[in-house]
Amino acid sequence: MRAIVGNLDRFLDSVTPNPPARYLHKSCVHDLNSLWEPISKDVVEYYTLADLWNCYEEWSAYGVGTEVFLNNDDCVTQYYVPYLSAIQIYTNKFVSASRIPKQDNDVVEFESDSWSDDSTSDKLSRSPSNNSSRTWDATSEDSNSEQDATWLLKDKFGYRYLQYFEISSPYWRVPLKDKVTELSQHYPRLMTLRSVDLAPASWIAVAWYPIYHIPSQQNEKDLCACFLTFHTLSSSFLDSGVKHNISGKETRYSKEVKEQEISAVKISLSPFGLATYKMQGDLWVKPDTLEHENMENLKSAASSWLKQLEIEHHDFNFFKFHTAV
Repeated sequence: MRAIVGNLDRFLDSVTPNPPARYLHKSCVHDLNSLWEPISKDVVEYYTLADLWNCYEEWSAYGVGTEVFLNNDDCVTQYYVPYLSAIQIYTNKFVSASRIPKQDNDVVEFESDSWSDDSTSDKLSRSPSNNSSRTWDATSEDSNSEQDATWLLKDKFGYRYLQYFEISSPYWRVPLKDKVTELSQHYPRLMTLRSVDLAPASWIAVAWYPIYHIPSQQNEKDLCACFLTFHTLSSSFLDSGVKHNISGKETRYSKEVKEQEISAVKISLSPFGLATYKMQGDLWVKPDTLEHENMENLKSAASSWLKQLEIEHHDFNFFKFHTAV
């Protein structure tokens, strides 16, 4: 297969958040769950959710631009705005949240769910394979009692702090940063939790809708594609020991790493899953290329992830059954 950098690869690179890396010394990691973050490391890399949301601040206000090369070799910059499609936050300790009663038109799920596993041999996987022997059970309790949220979950899963699924029309949604700020009024730890505090089952899905492109084109149909990207949030899925600085060079870290070097390091939360909508022809992905194979793997991985968690994801289902590819 041909290995080329296509429009989809450029888009995925453009919408990948890169929060700054922070570090915990081994002496400070005694409260971490050893099943999620090996405590044998001298230094543990992490990021804060506040830094992650800041990555979306400018994108939410003005859009993020990605270069799209048209079939006539012209190039345009297509701008997309991110919207929060879904999020689940699991923590290693019980965290109390400010709760409000549900309304009939409430699209947010403020729930305390318990998880159980029938096997201890496998772990939650982001791979496309659905052959895992793990069984995931979700028992939903819709209650305003804080006591419901204190159910002890197994160390591997942690406590559910927040669950949100967007079901409204894109025309009625607010950009991601605004939605997160709104949710933080009821869930303040959404701004203070660290990736090392999060269980492997913590994840986010971001819907990307086009707003305009420069320069303007007559045939805008090919530029109307919408995307849904999936990102894990826990440090359990971060690459260990190797990060990339702003210049793209790999850097390895130890306790003696210099402060000025650390400040340039970003943690890349690349999408592990994908769904597409209104993707026309071969503008975004050329057939018989590694990029096309990668797209199919990302789609399968998103489907597998949702099946493992036994989740009905509104946006994913809509994209899946209305996609043109």
